[in-house]
Amino acid sequence: MRIGELARRAGVSTRTLRHYEALGLVTARRAANGYRDYSGTELRAVDEIRALAGLGFTLEETRPFVECLRAGNSVSGSCPDSIAVYRRKLADIDGYLARLSLVREELQAQLAHALAARAQAAGDPRCEFSRPGSLPLQ
Repeated sequence: MRIGELARRAGVSTRTLRHYEALGLVTARRAANGYRDYSGTELRAVDEIRALAGLGFTLEETRPFVECLRAGNSVSGSCPDSIAVYRRKLADIDGYLARLSLVREELQAQLAHALAARAQAAGDPRCEFSRPGSLPLQ
């Protein structure tokens, strides 16, 4: 299939396909007229790249999965290099989750401190929260 058909079937632009090709993620044979000719395997590769990118994988991280498909495997994640990328990605996500948990705890503590300070200031006549029509304490 030509580049336009592959782009349409894969839901990407021809520019994206050329970029993938420049990175070696997608390969095309050249017809006698110089046009790119892609096989159905390349459609599967593009679908896999897009699915992994949707999960936050970089284009370089998709390489082992594409190579696994090209090696004839029906599941792109079944090869040792793909499994290694899965493991690294999960470790990265675990790190992000741990960091987010710490940030959440800190924000929760700051909110509790702010609400306590607001409640204490509510009785202070100099505090805007103690004026009629001010926001209620929560």
